[in-house]
Amino acid sequence: MKRCSVSETSTREATPEDVDQILEVLKAALGETPLLKRTRRQWSWKHEVNPFGRSIVLLATSGDRIAGVRALMRWRLLAPSGTVIDCVRPVDTATHPDFERQGIFRRLTLEALDLARDQGVHLVFNTPNARSGAGYLSMGWREVGNIGALVRPRLGRAVAASGNAAPSLADVVPSAGAFQPVDVQDRPPRGLRTPRSLEYQAWRFGAHPTVRYGIVGSEGGGAVLRPGVRGQRAELVLSDLLGTAGPAEVRRAGRANRTRYMAGFFAKGSPERRSAVAGGMIPVPGLDALRLVALPLADVDIDVFDLGCWDIATSDLELL
Repeated sequence: MKRCSVSETSTREATPEDVDQILEVLKAALGETPLLKRTRRQWSWKHEVNPFGRSIVLLATSGDRIAGVRALMRWRLLAPSGTVIDCVRPVDTATHPDFERQGIFRRLTLEALDLARDQGVHLVFNTPNARSGAGYLSMGWREVGNIGALVRPRLGRAVAASGNAAPSLADVVPSAGAFQPVDVQDRPPRGLRTPRSLEYQAWRFGAHPTVRYGIVGSEGGGAVLRPGVRGQRAELVLSDLLGTAGPAEVRRAGRANRTRYMAGFFAKGSPERRSAVAGGMIPVPGLDALRLVALPLADVDIDVFDLGCWDIATSDLELL
């Protein structure tokens, strides 16, 4: 296949009319899975109706074709000092196979960072894969640390996945209810923490376009769960613990689980991690599921390169 020259491309901000072609580029370069389908609804959920704001989306174009896409998804973190840190997260980034190895990824990224600075963004963070990680580090990102996992194993017969499609929530945890936001004031952050507002919960768990989240708990709090699949094996993911949820909710979810294990992540020292461990979850030695990297664009009053300063959970990292 003939590759097109980068000298023929120009960059511009995306418009709503570009979305269909953007999705085609993402599918061609990255593919899709049943849990992360690249649809207009998924794009809108992430980049247009996100409660933190509309994404910064830049395109590299060649004639009437989109050669590359760079999206910076809005996010917001709260520091223990009470400082609100406006962030962006590099997601949905791809170069069409016809335009690979021509510097489009770097060019779009650097231009998008300039836009983010001009718009008052304080911090960029993400969890790149091995292929793209070196590229981020070469542009000024620094490693924060590796993200591990907690698991609660289960013996006995297990629900099976269908290829790379996860089973339904009803099959995995029959006792889980449909997700409803927990109307309890979020706890103070121990480090950089996503505020669990009602608006955020409704968007993050209640409106996800391809995943049905459930909850095990009571009005005051609950364990937020979803079915998943890893290596064609069904799993139960503990995405978050909201409100007053503690060890009892973790145990209830684990006992109701019909897959081989329940997995999740909570920051070391957090009350959610203590609850997860007390509820029967154990750290997996030597497993680094993700690598967190960051790039400050302005001064912030916390050490963003210290993983101990990040008060994060599974829900901050998955399916975004």
